[in-house]
Amino acid sequence: MNNSVANTARLLGAGLRALLVLTLVCGVIYPLVVTGVAQTFFHTKANGSELTSGGAVVGSSLIGQQGYGLDYFQPRPANGLGENSVNTQYKLILSGATNRSGDNAELVKWVKEAKAEVVKENSTADHKVRPSQVPADAVTSSGSGLDPDISPAYADLQVHRVAERNALPVDRVRQLVERHTEGRTLGFIGEPRVNVLELNAALRELVAPGQPTSP
Repeated sequence: MNNSVANTARLLGAGLRALLVLTLVCGVIYPLVVTGVAQTFFHTKANGSELTSGGAVVGSSLIGQQGYGLDYFQPRPANGLGENSVNTQYKLILSGATNRSGDNAELVKWVKEAKAEVVKENSTADHKVRPSQVPADAVTSSGSGLDPDISPAYADLQVHRVAERNALPVDRVRQLVERHTEGRTLGFIGEPRVNVLELNAALRELVAPGQPTSP
């Protein structure tokens, strides 16, 4: 009986010590080491890839934002075409696409309407946009509905409108787009892309230095 109690006490003691050691190692030391390494070598990414404009944090370069006026470059539509009840303003409470097939009549209607709107908004007195010039990402959302990037083709499509509304030379705005165009990751993964938030922050700095950029 005494041996049984002693063995039980010994096992409980060993288990408690193991619990304390593992809690210290896994719950305190390991998180502190990982956090320290992240903050030292990957400070920006560890803090959410925040983008600062005009001395204020205006968002994360990883998350798209809706609500920009036509003076700015427009992102991809949110959740399909931004007209659905789910995530119409890039809200982070949830994300997702329309879950409609490519031949769905409602989706086809949305795309046609969105293409007509893109053509109308981006045509200027000196430059008329043709429907055939509208890229797919201008009228469809990404799978998450939170894509921060657009294609170089969609950014270029918006150059004339942005230049006209901000009284800037077209070539100046196009150069801005080119400077913010990223190539394929590692040279072969994905497609070239333009981060809309970063581009709009640079545009804002060009038009009104020192003022924060926000939708």
